[in-house]
Amino acid sequence: MSVVGVDVGSLTCFIGVARTGGIETIANEYSDRCTPAYVSMSEKTRAIGVSAKNQCITNLKNTFSCFKRFIGRQFDDPLVQKELTDYPKPYTVAPSPSGGILLQARYMGEVHSFTPEQITAMLLTKIKETAENNLKTKVVDVVVSVPTFFTDVERRAMMDSCLIGGLNCLKLMNDSTAVSLAYGIYKQDLPAENEKPRNVIFVDIGYSTTQVAAVAFNKGKLKMLAVESDPCLGGRDFDKVLVDYFVDDFKTRYKLDVRSNLKAYMRLTQECEKLKKLMSANSTNIPLNIECFMNDKDVTGKMDRAKFEELSEGLIEKARTLFTKMKNECKDVYSVEIVGGSSRIPSLKNMVTEIFGKEPSTTLNADEAVARGCALQCAILSPTFRVRDFSIVDTQPYPITLCWQGGVENDSSLEVFPRFHQIPFSKMLTFYRKEPFQLEARYTSPEIVPHKDSLIGCFNIQKVTPAANGESAKVKVKVRVNSHGIFSVMSATQTEQLEDDGKEEENMDVDTEKKADATPTAEAQVNGETPMQTDQTGENKTGEKSEGGEDAKKEEGKDDKDAKKATKKKVKKTELPVEELVPQLPPEEILRLVEKEGEMMMQDKLEKERCDAKNAVEEYVYEMRDKIANVLAQFIKEEDAEKFGSLLTQTEDWLYDEGDDQLKQVYIDKLKELKKHGSPVEDRYREHCERPIAFEELGKSITHIRKFLDLVANKDEKYDHIETGDVDKVKKCLNEKSEWYEKNMNAQNQLKLFENPTVLASQIMSTKKSLDSVCNPIINKPKPKVEPPKEEKKENKEGNKDGQKDSAAGEKSANNSAESEAKPESKQEMEVD
Repeated sequence: MSVVGVDVGSLTCFIGVARTGGIETIANEYSDRCTPAYVSMSEKTRAIGVSAKNQCITNLKNTFSCFKRFIGRQFDDPLVQKELTDYPKPYTVAPSPSGGILLQARYMGEVHSFTPEQITAMLLTKIKETAENNLKTKVVDVVVSVPTFFTDVERRAMMDSCLIGGLNCLKLMNDSTAVSLAYGIYKQDLPAENEKPRNVIFVDIGYSTTQVAAVAFNKGKLKMLAVESDPCLGGRDFDKVLVDYFVDDFKTRYKLDVRSNLKAYMRLTQECEKLKKLMSANSTNIPLNIECFMNDKDVTGKMDRAKFEELSEGLIEKARTLFTKMKNECKDVYSVEIVGGSSRIPSLKNMVTEIFGKEPSTTLNADEAVARGCALQCAILSPTFRVRDFSIVDTQPYPITLCWQGGVENDSSLEVFPRFHQIPFSKMLTFYRKEPFQLEARYTSPEIVPHKDSLIGCFNIQKVTPAANGESAKVKVKVRVNSHGIFSVMSATQTEQLEDDGKEEENMDVDTEKKADATPTAEAQVNGETPMQTDQTGENKTGEKSEGGEDAKKEEGKDDKDAKKATKKKVKKTELPVEELVPQLPPEEILRLVEKEGEMMMQDKLEKERCDAKNAVEEYVYEMRDKIANVLAQFIKEEDAEKFGSLLTQTEDWLYDEGDDQLKQVYIDKLKELKKHGSPVEDRYREHCERPIAFEELGKSITHIRKFLDLVANKDEKYDHIETGDVDKVKKCLNEKSEWYEKNMNAQNQLKLFENPTVLASQIMSTKKSLDSVCNPIINKPKPKVEPPKEEKKENKEGNKDGQKDSAAGEKSANNSAESEAKPESKQEMEVD
């Protein structure tokens, strides 16, 4: 199972993987660990990543970037309109018939419209391909990062993008949580179990957003305490300060209206981003030079850090407010960790020290921390990896309120998940109804939610029927915020109490709780969790706690007294269908987009193969033109070289004319035609290099065998064991191969280099192999072993007395041996040292 974590940023992406050696960030096909979040469309294919970013100027109107800002949003969203106004897009952004967003570009000769979810899925497809090429295995399960401030609808949209891109997202992980996990795993000075938890502030300054989180670390556990974010405060906002300055400067000095030329505006944006990075390391004046910028004019400018900070005063104060807010929420700060691509701005670093009173630490890689944290989370979720035990308690950034129909207005809603409530977590709510009803989930405080609509979704509880006595039925509804941070109604169950008639009923559970009398106007009795015992998924294991008014409490007291006298009841449970009305793509639409993405991937593959075939022809033309003028000049006739050179020139002209856009097979046939003329020349050159070596090897074998025959003729005792028949066999084989060797060598020496050889190097080596296989076994035949003569037994020269003793000893030994054979073998004990 692959273990992959993906940091999908507004401008760049990073891929973290877990391997035996630990967590690492992998590189793409350009050996770069940073993959740009760019998607470019062309007439026949798509470019994604580095190749797409390289086209952001040449293929300006068909290259998408910063599309993450549009995912899960409507066209009339104020944030979307601000995005289009403050950061002009080179591509067309239009509303969809349903009010969503469509990104338009020319593809396959037509103008196509894509949703932000589709473009994000294309980027994820590229990330998946990069990971598979690096890991040499199929990648399906991943953990994907999202900004902490992402709302429910944006998280659902990201999940849809993962499905379209062929990925199974195990968890949508908040950026701040991912950074905290990476820090917690690698940091060695976390408190022991009996020590006080340490609060660490994480400041993540990205390309488009800034997020600040307070995290409490204890032994093997991290708990998110609070998270604050500003979606419109990031590196590109500081870039815009520089862009606006130079736009006004060039208008004054060069009379150029940069905003009227989108290509010039994009080039200026790129140069300002580079200038900002240089000012982070230098306090002196930094020049800005752009050649042929606009109207064939070259422009120059300069900027220093002091002037830049003066221009960015509004943004710096915005960051100060955000940091101060977090400081007030988390008093006891142990350390401050700063990450993010834009965290290198000196003024922001200094502000962190000023407000939190701690020098910002850079334990983690500022750019890759999120991807590494996601990979760690994927490793924790994977059954194939063993990771140091670490518990993660994440939180819900916005409070969620549930509303229901009818009844008294003041009692028709309840905040089920307050701000910074632990997730994932489930709660059970109890309603009394006679008919189907609807629940509506909203964010409690719309002013802190960076989305125009506070509505999360509507949930219809269907097939609710009155109780047997005609009164309202008891309906238990389970609501949950899952590990992705998405709210949903998990289930709805109608319960009905029946008196015990002594007979066994199927599918009925015993419930000793007495149902309270409910009038038709009674709205709902909402039961929350008792936060004493919760399992790992946040499920409530204890009894429910009533949160009704005083009447409900009095009635509950009566119920407690009556419950003792109540007879045993049986409870019949009926699962009720729940219809979700949430802003998410339906399954059939996702299936259609998956098929469309598959078709585009196949088109990309076919186009790549076509381009590779074309490039092969072009490469062969340039290669052979150079060779026939140099290394191959002696191996081709002069008139043939002229004809071949003319054919190469014609092919080159054809490639840049009518052959520029042909089918793959046309290029294959064209290359085959060229090789008919070029391959024989290359073969002659190759044979010229290999044949002398082959003749030399065969000559060595012949010389070795001749020496053997000379030694045999001189009756060398080393070979006197070899039979005459075998020697004759060696002589015969040697004569045949020697004659073949001399004949072919003489014939080949008579030929010129541009003529085809009479014998190939492979034939020479085959002849050598045949000669060796016949002669070497005979030459290397070992002499038979001669056994030494047996020594005669020495006679006993001692006296008769000694002879008798030896005889007696021999008889005794023989008797002992016989007794040993007669007795069964006994088991001996041994001491092992």
